[in-house]
Amino acid sequence: MSTAATLRDLGVGDAEALVALYEHLNPGDPPPSPAAVRAVFAHPGLRHFGRFAEGRLIASCNLAVIPNLTRGGRSYGVIENVVTEAAHRGRGHGQAVIQHALGQAWASGCYKVVLTTSRKDPAVWAFYERCGFASGDKRAFVIRAPAT
Repeated sequence: MSTAATLRDLGVGDAEALVALYEHLNPGDPPPSPAAVRAVFAHPGLRHFGRFAEGRLIASCNLAVIPNLTRGGRSYGVIENVVTEAAHRGRGHGQAVIQHALGQAWASGCYKVVLTTSRKDPAVWAFYERCGFASGDKRAFVIRAPAT
């Protein structure tokens, strides 16, 4: 991991770099509208974190903190859109953004953090386990919106 890399919260001014980075996550996805970008960054409880090397965004994830009425009213977190630029993978950048997001979740009083992946690659699963996630704790079920 580069010692020159920095990690910080992302804001609407980082949206162009973030959308470009997402091309490494979901190639060919259409970009969001400017209104959608503003709405996402204005959403309470949703934060984006980015890892920069030489001034360029190379890794990111987001954390949603969800209010909750179980577990004594303690919130829970959801980490999504974990991505590292292909040329920078395997150097600890992805793990750094996840660890930062987890620290923010614990500081926000979350009792757990959930992360799901659609990747079928066991190396990806092993990466998340190295970050501290347990695959056997819960079972995730996903339903997608019907095509319009």
